[in-house]
Amino acid sequence: MSHSAADPIVWADPVRQHAFETWLQSVVPAHGLITATLRSASADASFRRYFRVDAASGASFIVMDAPPPLEDVRPFIGVAALLQAAGLNAPRVVEQDVGHGFLLLTDLGAQLYLSVLQAAVISSDTATIDTLMRDATAALIQWQLRADASALPAYDDALLRRELALFPEWCVARELGVTWTPQEQAVWDSACDLLVQSALAQPTVAVHRDYMPRNLMVCPPEAGNPGILDFQDAVRGPIAYDLASLLRDAFISWEEAQELDWAVRYWQAARQAGLHMPEDFGEFWRQVEWMGLQRHLKVLGIFCRLKHRDGKPKYSEDLPRFFAYAHKVSARYNALRPLSRLLEPLMGAERVEVFR
Repeated sequence: MSHSAADPIVWADPVRQHAFETWLQSVVPAHGLITATLRSASADASFRRYFRVDAASGASFIVMDAPPPLEDVRPFIGVAALLQAAGLNAPRVVEQDVGHGFLLLTDLGAQLYLSVLQAAVISSDTATIDTLMRDATAALIQWQLRADASALPAYDDALLRRELALFPEWCVARELGVTWTPQEQAVWDSACDLLVQSALAQPTVAVHRDYMPRNLMVCPPEAGNPGILDFQDAVRGPIAYDLASLLRDAFISWEEAQELDWAVRYWQAARQAGLHMPEDFGEFWRQVEWMGLQRHLKVLGIFCRLKHRDGKPKYSEDLPRFFAYAHKVSARYNALRPLSRLLEPLMGAERVEVFR
């Protein structure tokens, strides 16, 4: 991301700004930081912000600003340690002020998987696409095999259902202004039961929960590719979840033959590595599809909530992609076909642009 050091960083709260500047000054000597180079690196869908700062050595660091009580940096610190213990490439926490929500992290660079993949699609560079996606699936297997998931929160029945409930609340009612009949509500409830049962029947592993090209960095092989970001919501849950996130992403889509090719390779390698996998690839692929459907319904709800509650309307531009994913999967399986019919009138519906 090209930012000049002159880009002003805006603080809504002068007290927080003072706390930040005081903390940053305290860690300058140990790392040779040049505070004049502090600039915005990125923001995400949460309340966290990231800055980049250069050091006299020529290295650069990332500073996380995660204001309590809106954000808690402790899960980030814990999962970063889990990723490192599993031999994976994630930012290292070099300084921390947990009380104020400030972290100094090693910098994995600025080459996002997403932008490199999108450029490779445009130039038909299939070799780059395949290398990056195979690296990502190999790292995923390593994470599932080596990360100690026991300390992570459980991706349980209650959490899966809370996520699914975001769809009727924020997408159906708030964004589209639709009220379901009791019969439609019953169709929804029974589809939720099927998706939750499928998720809970799978072997459990550490789940990143947002393992997608926007959260992976292209890094040199000796450092470990990919670099892994945005992992603070990790849970202990269904083995198909992260693969579904990787293959059916918010910002880039693949032909199904390509998804299947990567999924088969993942399934074979995971079984060889000793992860519990269905004997039959067809059954595993169904689990991936149903898990992806649960995620896509949740994301439809989250993107609408970002628009209506958090004033971030840009995410709603991606609603059609998620509706297409959700409809395709629900129409394919007999048990879920009633859900596909429930989605159809919503897909072409006029958006309700009332901010209330």
